[in-house]
Amino acid sequence: MTDLSNAAWRKSSLSGSGNNCVEVADNLPDTVAVRDSKNPQGPALTFGPRQWSAFVSGVKSGEFDLT
Repeated sequence: MTDLSNAAWRKSSLSGSGNNCVEVADNLPDTVAVRDSKNPQGPALTFGPRQWSAFVSGVKSGEFDLT
């Protein structure tokens, strides 16, 4: 299990003022963590930097668009 006690969580500036989004912590060594902003004490998903980079690239290229 990854220690997330020093995670610096942030959410996109495009998310507005609501809590209906995900938060990301990318300040941990060899780990990127993602959690639900509505449940910050709940579970978090963790990824390696290469996995996270591939996911972000896919999002930016429209790989996951449902339309």
